[in-house]
Amino acid sequence: MDIPINFLMWGLACLPILTLLVLMIKFQWGATDAAPIGLIITVLTGVIFYKADIKLIASESAKGIWNALTILLIVFTAVLMYQVGLEAKAFSVIRNGMRKLLPNELLLVLTMGWIFESFLQGITGFGVPVAVGAPLLIGIGVKPMWAVIIPLIGQSWGNTFGTLGAAWDALAMTTGLTAQSPEYLKTAFFTAAFIWFWNIIEGFVICWFYGKGKAIKKGFPAVICISMIQGGGELLLTQINTTIACFVPACISLIAVLLLSRTKAYNSEWCVKDSQIINRDFSESSSDDSPKNMKLIDAFVPYILLSVITLVVLVIPPVFNFFSQFKLALSFPETVTGYGFVNAAEPKFSPISPFTHASMFLFISSILGLLYYKKRKWLKQGSTKAIFMRAVFMTMPSGLAVIGLIIMSKIMAGTGQTIVLANGIANVLGGVYVILSPFVGMLGSFMTGSNMSSNILFSGFQNATANLLNVDPSVILGAQSSGASVGSAISPSNIILGTTTAQILGSEGKILKKIMVINVPVVIMIGLIAFAIVNL
Repeated sequence: MDIPINFLMWGLACLPILTLLVLMIKFQWGATDAAPIGLIITVLTGVIFYKADIKLIASESAKGIWNALTILLIVFTAVLMYQVGLEAKAFSVIRNGMRKLLPNELLLVLTMGWIFESFLQGITGFGVPVAVGAPLLIGIGVKPMWAVIIPLIGQSWGNTFGTLGAAWDALAMTTGLTAQSPEYLKTAFFTAAFIWFWNIIEGFVICWFYGKGKAIKKGFPAVICISMIQGGGELLLTQINTTIACFVPACISLIAVLLLSRTKAYNSEWCVKDSQIINRDFSESSSDDSPKNMKLIDAFVPYILLSVITLVVLVIPPVFNFFSQFKLALSFPETVTGYGFVNAAEPKFSPISPFTHASMFLFISSILGLLYYKKRKWLKQGSTKAIFMRAVFMTMPSGLAVIGLIIMSKIMAGTGQTIVLANGIANVLGGVYVILSPFVGMLGSFMTGSNMSSNILFSGFQNATANLLNVDPSVILGAQSSGASVGSAISPSNIILGTTTAQILGSEGKILKKIMVINVPVVIMIGLIAFAIVNL
């Protein structure tokens, strides 16, 4: 690669991302409006300054559309599940039933916004916890904007070892780590340790959102207990089996919260009356909206089905091996920029296994849930068509934004702008680069919406940089993936999943601003801890 790494080229590579941040945070643009501007700048920069030709731009755009399809399938099927529950008035039952089961409102919010999302992230990932979690939180009375913010934060700790370790496997594959080797286990240890730090902060942040100091005091025992199970359990299991390192602790935390609800601290009604995240008018006016003969377990049928189907397909090897053999992929030729930056030919680019994809689990669960509600007479005649039509109309506006953002990230990577961003930081900072190593991971997941994609993009670079700086690669790679995990909460494409199902599309800038003030300091702290470790 002969791309000159200087301030001009680095600044030009930053320009699309800075434009997105300014438009969304400063001017409060929605992602649907900001994405095309960022995309245009990326294309112009790539063609004029990074010497990309039309063939390369077209190829990377097609790759972006293909990748966006997988996200849009999740958006549509998650919206479909939401519409099924909405039409059957299941969310009213969930609200009333969960309030009886968990009378402490803070514990209820932690359960629906952190613990349940962690479980979904453990088995599905790909934004499903956000898309599914937002309407569930709205169902218990959380204001729509906070119903998006809370699951974005709550699920993010599980990004690396969640989805049965997909993002971790990508890091190991990219850097050549052999499973169960000393280097593999050491890297997994540091990654899980940094993530545990973020996990415990998540719990206290959600408490702060709910009721500030009063809620932190009340929620302290619960947060410590759940974080010991989630973060501590994940740390322990990474030394045994990385595939289940997130999933098993997430399952145990679901049981733990039910036990906590029986303790003296949480078994009676408690709430912060003036909580900024709760819509008291909503809670009071909707109290008798639920079908009289629908029980809590009936209302949760689509989500129970989602969990069971996902577990059966992904966890049982013969079932997974059978269904995963069916793959769809596109072929792309090699492309090269004028600077000699090569994108290798892809005979099977980003293959999709339709029968093991999260959207298939969501779709089947939605249809089975719909049939169940119909059989029990909770859906009116002709409601099926209305459910599907509303799901399509809710998905369409977010589709343009998702496609634009993913194409932008692919063109940035394909023209060399992404690698120039990372190299520029490393070249200028030298040994101090360790502090910003998690920022590189965050940058990757911000751009792509995926911890796995961030690890694929940057793990090799981080590993090489660690060796050049003569520091322990396991620490740097741990900072990379934990930074990507934290960054998944601020990815515009992930935020769109929540704003779509919460029906507040266009609020992405406000949400991004509120989360960034939490996530950026956390990434700085992870970097400082990593710097201290490598200099011990």
